[in-house]
This record gives sequence, structure tokens and C-alpha cells, in this order.
Amino acid sequence: MGPRIQGSYQVSSICVTGGTGYIGQRLVPLLAGRDHEVRAIVRDGSQDKLPRGASIVVADPLQNGSYTEAIKGADTFVHLIGVPHPSPAKAAQFRAIDLPSAQVAIKAARDAGIRHFVYLSVAQPAPMMQAFIAVRREGEAMIRASGMDATFVRPWYVLGPGHHWPYFLLPFYWVAERLPATRESARRLGLVTISQMLKALVWAVENPPAAIRILDVPKIRELSHQ
Repeated sequence: MGPRIQGSYQVSSICVTGGTGYIGQRLVPLLAGRDHEVRAIVRDGSQDKLPRGASIVVADPLQNGSYTEAIKGADTFVHLIGVPHPSPAKAAQFRAIDLPSAQVAIKAARDAGIRHFVYLSVAQPAPMMQAFIAVRREGEAMIRASGMDATFVRPWYVLGPGHHWPYFLLPFYWVAERLPATRESARRLGLVTISQMLKALVWAVENPPAAIRILDVPKIRELSHQ
């Protein structure tokens, strides 16, 4: 199914990795509910964790070529795979899971003729989480080199169920965003909610760019009001 216009947005055939994760479990039914055709790549044994609304593609997301044929005909790829609850202690996992999964996804998407690649990246630069940022930068660089049009979605921390601890930082952000010396970094490394993230991802899918586009924290927040 090629892209078509429905109302004010473009309907697409979408492949999603990480559909059983924190963001993916919420994004898949949203996309399906807006009449997108969703194909979710999941490991064998994880099928029951996938929410309704997606066709299941059982494959190893770390194995080159394991799902390339299954995604042909789609026009959009949303890559959400990542180590849960990233922290500096998980640097080795970022290179063992996040980076190879992106390499496999980018090659599969390019070989399958995908036109738009949506990549869950991270806000940058930042004074911490250097290993995590480095891997996401490498992912972005590989996508740029692939020649595909792409959207890099760059949150810092996503607030939502089970992800509440940073709420106590909100007063500090409020002050930092109003001081000239810290305003830019406070906004770039600001907190976003899961609702804001989902709206930004849906918007990205339904409004494909003609090049490389970056949705940073201020833009993610802005899109939640559209």
C-alpha cells in the first residue's frame, strides 16, 4: 500500500521495531487507529507483548536480512529499539543492542526501498550519558549516509507511567530556562511527556520530509499543541 491522503494527513504503510517497548506499545495502536498499515518486527516469543493493530513479522532485529523481504512495499520505518532505562552503566549494552539493531534496520529499510526513516535518537550535546549519545550519533550518521529521507526525534527524558522520578527537577528547569546562561541547554535537555512524544512521532510519520529533519525537545513540545 502506497501513501495516500486522508483528511489532513498522509496514510502510510509503516514498519516498527521496538513495538513491544515503552513507547512502541503506545504508538502502534495510535498509528493503527489512524488507518495506517503497521508491520511490527518482534523476536520469536514476544508476539503476545505486541498491542493489537499491527501485522507481526517474527525476526531477529540484530541479524542482517532477517526481515528485509517482509517489509518491502512499506514506505515508512520507525526504529524504536533501545536498552530500557538507559544509564552510564549500560554503555556495553548500547553497543551490543542499540547500535547493531540500527545497522540492521537501516540496511533493511534501504534495501526494501523505504522512503522515510524515523529514528528515536537523543538530545545532544549533553554533559552526561556520553556512551548513549555516541551510539545514537553513529545511528544518525548511518542514516544520513544511506540517502533515505529521515526524521531524528531527540528527546532527553520521557515522563510517564513508571518514569516519574525527574518530576522533582521541574523547578530547576523552570529557573534554568529563564536564565540567559542556561536557557538554551535547559530547553534542549528539557523533559517531555509520553503524550508529547507520541504526538511528535505520529506527526513525523504523517508528514514525511524531503531531506533530514530533527525534532528536538522544543519542537516535540510545540507539536503537542497542534
